[in-house]
Amino acid sequence: MLHTVNKSPFGNDTLESCLRFILPGDVLLLLEDGVYAAKEATSKSNMIEKVLKNNEVFALSADIKARGLNQLISGVQVTDYNGFVELVEKHKTHAWL
Repeated sequence: MLHTVNKSPFGNDTLESCLRFILPGDVLLLLEDGVYAAKEATSKSNMIEKVLKNNEVFALSADIKARGLNQLISGVQVTDYNGFVELVEKHKTHAWL
């Protein structure tokens, strides 16, 4: 299963809701404001670090760049739109809104 989160974890509990249901082997894709969850050394970093133990986590490069983010959590993979399409083609998708 591919879980997509597009809301910032600093103003919304969408990521927390997603992480309650994500299963080992599922994939998490952070996009739009959801990429803020991938930033290293924040109050929400521990959630992503924990999920990385059993899941792949991706963040969309265009959204990272648009928000001026750097220093992502180690293990978060950056993907472009082609990679996004490949993930959607490969997995059933659940969008957390």
